[in-house]
Amino acid sequence: MSDTHSETVAYVRETILPPVPPPLAETGVIKWLRENLFSGPLNIALTFVGLGIVWIVVSTVGPWLFRAVWDAGSIAECRQIIAERHGPDASGACFALIKHRWNQFVFGFYPQALYWRPVLAFGLLFLALAPVLFSESARARRIVLGLAVVLTFAVAQALGAGTGALLGMLVLMLLWSALIEMRPGWSLLASLIYPFIAVWLLWGGTLWSPAMALAGFGIGYLVWRSLARFGMFAFALAVVVTAMWWLLLAGPAASALASMAPLRLRPVSSDQFGGFVLSITIGVAGIALSLPLGVILALARRSDLPVIKMLAVMFIEFIRGVPLITLLFVASLLLNYFLPPGTNFDIILRVIIMVTLFAAAYMAEVIRGGLAALPKGQYEAGDALGLDYWKAQRLIILPQALKISIPGIVSTFIGMFKDTTLVVFVGLYDPLKAMSDAIRASFEWKGAYWEPYVFVGSIFFILCFGMSRYSMYLERRLKRDHR
Repeated sequence: MSDTHSETVAYVRETILPPVPPPLAETGVIKWLRENLFSGPLNIALTFVGLGIVWIVVSTVGPWLFRAVWDAGSIAECRQIIAERHGPDASGACFALIKHRWNQFVFGFYPQALYWRPVLAFGLLFLALAPVLFSESARARRIVLGLAVVLTFAVAQALGAGTGALLGMLVLMLLWSALIEMRPGWSLLASLIYPFIAVWLLWGGTLWSPAMALAGFGIGYLVWRSLARFGMFAFALAVVVTAMWWLLLAGPAASALASMAPLRLRPVSSDQFGGFVLSITIGVAGIALSLPLGVILALARRSDLPVIKMLAVMFIEFIRGVPLITLLFVASLLLNYFLPPGTNFDIILRVIIMVTLFAAAYMAEVIRGGLAALPKGQYEAGDALGLDYWKAQRLIILPQALKISIPGIVSTFIGMFKDTTLVVFVGLYDPLKAMSDAIRASFEWKGAYWEPYVFVGSIFFILCFGMSRYSMYLERRLKRDHR
């Protein structure tokens, strides 16, 4: 039969052709360009428009950055160096300004001899966050801990910290890191204490003031636990007792303890804060406080109790209806009219409170969206298991709602962190406007305009990009069970 077939067909291949690679247009960069940038007339036009914009930006900014001067004593010296190197009509960046005044961009007017305190507070922040943010990844947690310890020690030493301070911070950070690795549960308690340690490091003064403020939470918890059988009455009584402790007894108790054991650091007033120390202090405090407050407001807005729901709606809608600058002016000017005469309410603390309230209102709506996205069966599952309201929320509802709301929560955090530059309107030295203007007011650097904005914008981009990357990592980790 094969002989017959070979006789009737004109040509039959008797050998198999060797494999060959696909055409160049069907693989590699050419395929990607054809499918993504030149797939149709509109895509081709948009690609050429985008390339034109990129060319304009690069041709304008590129030479300015390429001719940058990093070592000069003044803006006039920068311009002289650029003219000698690239011609009399050439222009270039004068980043020597950043080299000379970086400490003011970072620390504001904080005393130079005490730079190690904000550095230590910032390093301890990573130790406090590591058991929370990287609880399931031992490798990532150890990398963060190692970098935090090494970089904190190295930066503090480079900034001229004393031997005693260096030894103390090294021992503290090593013990804290060992606690995180050996006793993860206890390390969470240390994370809760961190805000009071940071306040003491940043503002100084006696250790007993933040310790007595922390004791107020402990007293309120004991009252609530001892009367837990009375439900909301126990919670309300705990809040009242805590407030009374802070208003009436915390100050005298701190003074009495300070007279017996004067554990003090050199005080630093709020008007000496500035730069990124100020922005990070306000941003981190606002982020840490606005999330739990936002959760409470979101639950209150979905409550079946009409009074609770009405109060939550009024608060959220009022805060969202006014700009943040209005609240900052209230914190700076109007709040003093409602305080007793002679009351000294720290301006940074007032700003933190207003920023927290502002972010919490937006956070509540983000979390309410996550709660609304849950199917009704999740609530019914809690009821079927016999869980009360708080246990059902804590064990079933909130973990899923927060997981759904991660992109919105992180967006709120990033927006709030960038909004910390608005504190310039209440007289605080933010790194973008107030600190840049203060540096440009000096005779040496008068005329430098874009360089501070480029430097401060780059730092903000790095911090906000880091938060965005972590949120994506968290989303991937939490979606592991659904793959």
